[in-house]
Amino acid sequence: MSQYPSASGQMAKTEVVNAFMRGVYGWMSGGLALTALVSYIVINSQALMQMFFVVDPATGTASMSTLVFILLFAELGIVFYLSARISTMNPATATGLFMLYSGLNGLTLTPILLAYTAESVASTFFISAGMFGAMSAYGLLTKKDLTSWGSLLFMGLIGIIIAMVVNMFMQSSAMAFAISVIGVIIFLGLTAYDTQKLKTMGENVPVGDTAAIRRGTILGALTLYLDFINLFLMLLRLMGDRR
Repeated sequence: MSQYPSASGQMAKTEVVNAFMRGVYGWMSGGLALTALVSYIVINSQALMQMFFVVDPATGTASMSTLVFILLFAELGIVFYLSARISTMNPATATGLFMLYSGLNGLTLTPILLAYTAESVASTFFISAGMFGAMSAYGLLTKKDLTSWGSLLFMGLIGIIIAMVVNMFMQSSAMAFAISVIGVIIFLGLTAYDTQKLKTMGENVPVGDTAAIRRGTILGALTLYLDFINLFLMLLRLMGDRR
């Protein structure tokens, strides 16, 4: 008879984790949808393009205005603020900041998306979604502890950032290719690592504390959103057909 409460408790815990992860994926999907919508609206609005970007009439390429650089710094500020303060933040505020970040990202990604054909952007997105889904499922279902991946992936991420800054001056196509390949590997690894970490968070979330659950799902959505967007951009640099 002692087995029944244990089985019932395990089932309840599984349901809590599943609900938590559904919330994470749901908000992440909402953020990606908003990013795509904002980019689509800006690209198809001549007035908005002229407001935020300097467009070369000969090539159709767009460069960022001073305002967009300011918005880029605002995005970084939102990410750091959310990550540092979310444990004490009002859940509605956390949700609003995440969606604001997603919308701003749609704006600042516009010149990158304009550099590639619409077909290659769409195909890369679906390939990214498939790879992301596979690695996230691995992180969710594997019994292997991925904690040891964390420090290695973080060092790799720092290395990529440094290499990208250096290549801004060197303009080496070979280095750019290597950065993109290594970047894909790192962000796939981060997807699995972060998913497992979020699963553990879901296992320890206080049952019945809706505010804590919402804050956790928003932090998780932001984490996986960043993994997906960076994976998409790395793949786009590798596979995208430039206009």
